[in-house]
Amino acid sequence: MAKTITTRYDVAEHLRTPEEMAAYLEACFEEAHGDASSIAKALGDIARAKGMSQVARDSGLSRESLYKALSGERSPAFETILKVMGALGLKLHAEADQVNS
Repeated sequence: MAKTITTRYDVAEHLRTPEEMAAYLEACFEEAHGDASSIAKALGDIARAKGMSQVARDSGLSRESLYKALSGERSPAFETILKVMGALGLKLHAEADQVNS
């Protein structure tokens, strides 16, 4: 019987288009339930898919600080989130929650 070889799944390898990146982030917003560090991790996944060096240049932040901020182990400053989203070509928007309106 042949041995099954497994590899670690990396979502960044599957985020190829801006639409896929936006859909992934939207799904993470829905699942995060207010957990800012999980949103930061999702942005880190997208940044790795796009290229962390390019995102660092476009956001004006260092690669090292991006890796730390987007690791999911901490909640980065909102200013950092906005810079990264801008560098990724993503927009943050709001809509009314129909349940609470």
